[in-house]
Amino acid sequence: MKRNRRVKILATLGPSSSDGATIKKLWQAGADVFRINMSHSSHEVLNNLVNTIRGVEKEVGRPIGILADLQGPKLRVGTFENDEKVMLENGATFTLDNDETPGNVNRVYLPHPEILGSLQEGHRLLLDDGKITLRVTNASPERCETRVEVGGKLSNRKGVSVPDTEIPVGALTDKDRKDLVAALDAKVDWIALSFVQRPEDLVEVRNVTQGRVGVLAKIEKPQAIDRLPEIIELSDAIMVARGDLGVEMPLEKVPGLQKRMIRACRKAGKPVVVATQMLESMITAPVPTRAEVSDVATAVFEGADAVMLSAESAAGDYPVEAVSTMDKIAQEVETDTHYRDIVHAQRTEPESTGADAITAAAHQVAETLDLAAIVCYTASGGTALRASRERPKAPIIAFSPELSIVRRLTLGWGLHCVASNDAANEEEIVDRACRLVAKEGFATPGQRIIVSAGVPFGTPGSTNMLRIAFVGG
Repeated sequence: MKRNRRVKILATLGPSSSDGATIKKLWQAGADVFRINMSHSSHEVLNNLVNTIRGVEKEVGRPIGILADLQGPKLRVGTFENDEKVMLENGATFTLDNDETPGNVNRVYLPHPEILGSLQEGHRLLLDDGKITLRVTNASPERCETRVEVGGKLSNRKGVSVPDTEIPVGALTDKDRKDLVAALDAKVDWIALSFVQRPEDLVEVRNVTQGRVGVLAKIEKPQAIDRLPEIIELSDAIMVARGDLGVEMPLEKVPGLQKRMIRACRKAGKPVVVATQMLESMITAPVPTRAEVSDVATAVFEGADAVMLSAESAAGDYPVEAVSTMDKIAQEVETDTHYRDIVHAQRTEPESTGADAITAAAHQVAETLDLAAIVCYTASGGTALRASRERPKAPIIAFSPELSIVRRLTLGWGLHCVASNDAANEEEIVDRACRLVAKEGFATPGQRIIVSAGVPFGTPGSTNMLRIAFVGG
């Protein structure tokens, strides 16, 4: 079964979608990759979901990607006397300190010495998803005095964001380290790292994963925007996590940042996922708002590799309908008369490497000769991702002897992924490619395809072969 669109759909699993029958329906509706949120999943739940997805994969006969999303550091205030809510009035003074005593209208415990030690006068603290804004007037490693700029009711353990402050701790918590090992043992395909602030945050994950999974950096902090090129360089993919980004930055800046990140990732040849509140109203309604449809369409027009559903598919009343709606929006956008012009206008020049030159040539030849498909034989996934970066009109078939690579590539724009036995020589690759496109329904006898690969075979990053071939009868 092939998709009638190039952009991929990433669906989060949860209480509404954790059984095999629903997961199969989500895949049939259009989900290409499934996200398991480790904020809400035990290791037992993780293993059960992975096993269920692999069962569905076997049933449908197509590779399915799995992404485990690590929770990251969750910063929260302490508790209040009698567990009551306190009302912080505009202009009032409020203190956060290292005293574990329950708080009141004047102060509260902040169980994060790393924040207290990093705050400076003038910095902001955003509480409860940005509903309350505090401005630091006096700071020390023991206590921080603030002025309430935007007041409201505050209760136990509400979240804290510090958009102006770089916290001197890594993105991995002790829970994340345990979850990371469990996810590797379960053989997931992608690891998502939350609250990345700096390139160094990715180094520890890289040291643990050793190339066994793709590493996706979630961009949720203003500090990450400042060092975006370095973070993209160290990542295998990027997620535009608009929810937390919209808390820590002015909301009106997020659309421009989304466009900037999509273009930067495409230039680097790294998949980029647009996430958060894409079809939010479908958590409780069978149809989305017009604005949500526009939002999904904008991400597709901009050339994002994937669009993601969170609570819509994990905990909503209409998980299958949400995926189906996203699928229909993407298909409609990609048949729009302006779509190809917009995507082509954002194309970046190939880098001065043999592999990039070959891939750019494959795109050009496929367009000039109106070929039926571009077929990439790939050992590491690099050849296929380079082809994907070109955003060609012709379908891209990525085939590899490594099932783990094929599953990982399900996140890439336009990639129809197939696991295939290793090939011994060039003729065997071309022959297999011709049979593959005919079997998968991309070409009929007499049509031509273009095949790219790296010789010698099995050497990652050595794309250097291009062949035009006729599909036989």
